[in-house]
Amino acid sequence: MDTIIQAVTAVMGPDVDWKQVFLIGMTPFFVLGLAVEWQVLRRRGQTHSYRLREMIANVSLGSGYQLMELVMWVLITGSIFAFVYQFRLFDVPVNGWTVLPIFIAVEFCYYWFHRASHRIRWFWSAHVVHHTGEVMNMSTAARQSLLNALVGTWLFYLPPVILGVPPAVVMFMLAVNLAYQWFIHTEAVGRLPRWMEYVFDTPSNHRVHHGRNPEYIDRNYGGVLIVFDRLFGTYEQERAPVDYGIPHQIRSYNFLVLNVHEFVDMLRDAWHANTARQRLKHLLAPPDWQPPGQSGHRTWTTERRTVARPDEPEQDQPRSNVTA
Repeated sequence: MDTIIQAVTAVMGPDVDWKQVFLIGMTPFFVLGLAVEWQVLRRRGQTHSYRLREMIANVSLGSGYQLMELVMWVLITGSIFAFVYQFRLFDVPVNGWTVLPIFIAVEFCYYWFHRASHRIRWFWSAHVVHHTGEVMNMSTAARQSLLNALVGTWLFYLPPVILGVPPAVVMFMLAVNLAYQWFIHTEAVGRLPRWMEYVFDTPSNHRVHHGRNPEYIDRNYGGVLIVFDRLFGTYEQERAPVDYGIPHQIRSYNFLVLNVHEFVDMLRDAWHANTARQRLKHLLAPPDWQPPGQSGHRTWTTERRTVARPDEPEQDQPRSNVTA
């Protein structure tokens, strides 16, 4: 173990991003989970979620995310965390008594990061990539953005560092959180016992989060736990079949388009705004906000997907490339 730590430190410097190191180390287990999931669904005759182009996009997006996170940690974010840690309020020990409270604190930070990533367009411009998949399997968890570090999602994990939790511990706890989420991106598991559904983010709870059904949008933000959603009123139980994707569905498998489409549209909306206040709202308001009478820019082809209630037919509205 010491040899591994020394080798990683030699490559990444003293401020190692243990989040990415742990996630990369978990890759064989992620692949194994995907293989088991496929076998289960194959035996049920339910392999419709395994679309080749979709899975290639998932893997490429995940690989790009991993590389960008490592680079950004070495160049920028690692130094920021180390700098902030110098001004910590306390020295929080890491032992058997504190591991669980630290983990819950990081989960709390994750909840607010995730909620902000849906309700503030600046953060949504990166997080949207994760929601553009229209099917659900474990590889969907890899569908991440190059822009995460660039838009500042790491800001949400500074509070534990300010309190006195070492940055390496915060990043490791976040890695465990994210690794758990790989295994809940699945349709192979139905609803679990009631107490588990009440406490944890389960496959059922997380399928809701990926739905563009009106009742499912912006619900179930938890990573490992679902208790903060229940506490803050963002919980929704899985009832109707989940329609995966986003309301303005991007029609592309291009790696760069998937990464930047919302960011580019956001900047175009802000550039063409009539007032400084509108420019700011294009960045900080919810993703669907537009000035009265305007519908926003769509640089690449999208399809407005309207999900009907169970007693109404679904309608796909015409595709468009650019809306002025």
